[in-house]
Amino acid sequence: MNIEEKLREQIKENNILIYMKGTPYEPQCGFSARTVKILIECESQFSYVDVLENNDVRVALPKVSDWPTFPQVFINGELVGGADIIAQMNESGELKKLIDSAQS
Repeated sequence: MNIEEKLREQIKENNILIYMKGTPYEPQCGFSARTVKILIECESQFSYVDVLENNDVRVALPKVSDWPTFPQVFINGELVGGADIIAQMNESGELKKLIDSAQS
């Protein structure tokens, strides 16, 4: 299985998944920190992958998702977006609904 296949499988297997720089406990960039904070505020149970520790993921994921930057949040196998989109969806209440449906 190549890295792109592994990533597709990972995305499919996790209801809520964030590819980020660092960990939720020690984010290594402001965008990742902001996104994790929002996910936690929405009472989300999520998985994460640290792209700084996994260079092959950092290189391959933008090809899989067609999204160039990190963090990248996937819910129910679909790319939702990065920090700005997550923040906008959180403000509108849309994110909480999406998270709740993914966790039910």
